[in-house]
Amino acid sequence: MLFSTFVLMTLLVPAFAAALPKATKTSSTAKNIVANTGTASGNPFIGKKMHSNEYYSSQVVHDAIPSLPSSLKAAATKVAEMPSFFWMDTHLKVPLMGNMLGEIASKNAAGANSESIGIFVGYDLPDRDCAALASNGEYTIADDGVAHYQTYIDSIAANLKKHPKVSVALIIEPDSLGNFVTNLNCLNYALTKLDLPNVAMYLDAAHAGWLGWPANLQPAADLFASVYKNASSRKAVRSLATNVANYNAWSIDTCPSYIGGNPNCDESKYVNALAPLVKAQGFDAHFITDVGRNGVQPTEQQAWGDWCNVKGTGFGMRPTTYTGDALEDAFVWVKPGGESDGTSNTSSSRYDAHCGYSDALQPAPEAATWFEAYFEQLLRNAHPPFT
Repeated sequence: MLFSTFVLMTLLVPAFAAALPKATKTSSTAKNIVANTGTASGNPFIGKKMHSNEYYSSQVVHDAIPSLPSSLKAAATKVAEMPSFFWMDTHLKVPLMGNMLGEIASKNAAGANSESIGIFVGYDLPDRDCAALASNGEYTIADDGVAHYQTYIDSIAANLKKHPKVSVALIIEPDSLGNFVTNLNCLNYALTKLDLPNVAMYLDAAHAGWLGWPANLQPAADLFASVYKNASSRKAVRSLATNVANYNAWSIDTCPSYIGGNPNCDESKYVNALAPLVKAQGFDAHFITDVGRNGVQPTEQQAWGDWCNVKGTGFGMRPTTYTGDALEDAFVWVKPGGESDGTSNTSSSRYDAHCGYSDALQPAPEAATWFEAYFEQLLRNAHPPFT
């Protein structure tokens, strides 16, 4: 997955008119600040167990484990138990969200040891991720995509309303803000319709390699605050999600050579640089960070913007609220480890050149389909290891 370049944003945020430096992917701890008032009250993950995505677990158990060497099977079984976000990347997956919410409600009502929180990604904007062929979506603006998207959001809202006692963390449209102009109306609709008492929403904030550059921080803060305010400062908008489907370290001692001189070379530095800038504009942001594939640092990326099935990566820290930083609500696994970022087949209509780079593991299947060799790589390189 790629966070799109900010060409259209220059229409609304003039400071982005200058070319952006190249992008990134890295991995791994966090600081202390007061809880916010305008946004969702308190860390929604505290005192709750993140719900394991049974669909991902099934992929690991049925697709991965049978093909693995016997020495890796026990570790893979533990991966299958890890909570990871469920991606609603087509409208057909929304009913599966309803099934999961029903399961969580039943477990919570039965007196489970810890109340579970559902963790989901909304990812179906029209002309989604238009700069990355590998992850193009099912709707287009030209084919009544906005109306289709509103129906998609209405279906998600209906599921959430059926289970008002189930807490939910929802990441809204990774990669969307890079196409800010075309996506603004759809995002406003989503933030408005999903503004429910049991929901905490996190807008996607890319990662340090796109927006952590000093010249980009203030324009990025302006953008996020604008989206928040344009949606009438909805209370359920808790904050921002970083490093989604990327590889960046949370905290790294020595900045890798491929970061090109960006002082905010990990997600911790990026979060702590961005937070006061959005807070100054009334958006008291708290964060979650995807650490699912950032276990190896530095990565084998040739350039910080290389995002597709990067070689040498490993599973990262386990999902937790023990972040060491009060700005950081939780470390989470958002991108399902083992699902392809995109195909290396040059004859495919969804082929993206990034997936054919020398630092991309090949041959690779289509985006979001199971990539056994990549899963095995993540498993072998996991840090900390699964023991």
